[in-house]
Amino acid sequence: MSAVLTTTAPDTVEAGPRGAGVRAVFALAGIEARRMLTSLPVVLVFLGYVTWIVWRGDSDWSDYPALQDADRATQSMPMFFGLAIMMSANFAALRSRRHGTEAHFAVLVMPAWQRTAAHALSVVPAAALTAVCVAGQFAREAVKPGAVGHGSPAELAVGPLTVLLFGTIGVLLAPVLRSVLAAPLAVVLLLFVSVLGTGPSGTDGTSWLSPVVAAISSDTLPSELLGRPAAWHALYLTGAALCAAFLAVLLAGGRNPAVRAGVALSLALAVTGGVLQARGVAPSPELTAARERASVRPEQTCVERGGSTYCAFDEWVPRVSAWAGVVERVRSLAGGAARERRIVVRQRIDARYGLEGDAAIPALTEPGQVTVGTAWGGNRVPEFSSAVAAVLVAGTEAKGSELCDGRMVTLMWLSLAWQDDPMDALRRVRLDDSVRGSAIVLSPTDPLTMTEGQTDVVRRLLEEPPTGVGQRVKEHWDELTAPGVTTARAAEVLGVKGPDKADSCEE
Repeated sequence: MSAVLTTTAPDTVEAGPRGAGVRAVFALAGIEARRMLTSLPVVLVFLGYVTWIVWRGDSDWSDYPALQDADRATQSMPMFFGLAIMMSANFAALRSRRHGTEAHFAVLVMPAWQRTAAHALSVVPAAALTAVCVAGQFAREAVKPGAVGHGSPAELAVGPLTVLLFGTIGVLLAPVLRSVLAAPLAVVLLLFVSVLGTGPSGTDGTSWLSPVVAAISSDTLPSELLGRPAAWHALYLTGAALCAAFLAVLLAGGRNPAVRAGVALSLALAVTGGVLQARGVAPSPELTAARERASVRPEQTCVERGGSTYCAFDEWVPRVSAWAGVVERVRSLAGGAARERRIVVRQRIDARYGLEGDAAIPALTEPGQVTVGTAWGGNRVPEFSSAVAAVLVAGTEAKGSELCDGRMVTLMWLSLAWQDDPMDALRRVRLDDSVRGSAIVLSPTDPLTMTEGQTDVVRRLLEEPPTGVGQRVKEHWDELTAPGVTTARAAEVLGVKGPDKADSCEE
């Protein structure tokens, strides 16, 4: 004969001292954070994130960063890490339901709302880890010798706050939608809205409701002309993350005054940040006027270097030495009076349309003046070199963009011969990345044009020792830069085979 003893869990369990409950919440949060950060999906995404940071910093383009762009470049990739954290936090919050152990927790001194609070706190270490990665990525750019500009702490905070927001949303989904499919579906939705091509552009207030509004620009603007409501956006993300956490605790049964106050205050923060960031999207009259001045009559600092003048926005003055190096190398290859010609390099932008603008900058018509942009490194070097060569050969940028005769051969040889890999530079400065046939040659302003015959002659010149060609360029400078000189004649004077057929503009 046997007896079955049944027990009923008490409706309420006497909680220990208040401090013990807080310690238990933090202890559980630490355990859940460790489980989250060591789970395979999170580890794989994090390794991909770190690999991307390392890979992105190793390129010619990244040697001369503008820090007001580098801070925004830290924002997009944390979204992927945040999505992994969201799924992991959601699965952790639903673990007891999935495993059928929810009833066993009724006998513990930690009620459901405290366990939810611990899950919400468990995403904080992931946000802190993201902050370390963001700081490392930005610091790597800031310590480069070619770095210019100023970063924004509010822009740098977006990555960690995005991870925090996504993690707390994952916890919030657990009491709202008690299904393991909720988080994956949310990930798909967020990827579609924010990452895969339908994300915000930053041109209106509603776009700033998205966690990340990178606003990638073709041209870097001075820091004071950006006009991004970054501080209000950081406040909005902070309020949204806290509101999601407090709501999750409230829905899990935490209806004490502190939780209710937390919901109200965090919601107020999110709404305040959201409203003020929407108002800050439209440029103020002061910002509009400043952008107009920078585009039409900029207030710049001018520096004398090697017989030439370099005028730049204050943040770019440290880059004058890089520009001067290109000017001196190109000018050293020229002949006649061009070797002593005074060059005035002017930094020019069109900031009137903000970060979304992509207006072309017209060529300068004043003799001896060359345009340089705000970006540097990579293809920007041969492009600027071609602009300098055009001024030395044709006299002005505007006339250089109109060249169609054999002077183009001399121009391109001046632009490319001094570079470490002239043939690669030829490829990079052409729009179609080719070294054969006709092509558009890029420059900071109006592009230049190379015919098929000119390309053939320039390619043959670059294959010759630069010393011999350079000597012939100096000896025959006046003839090589005379209007109407043919490509065939330029090739003959420089000692290489001429084009196979006459250029179309010389027929």
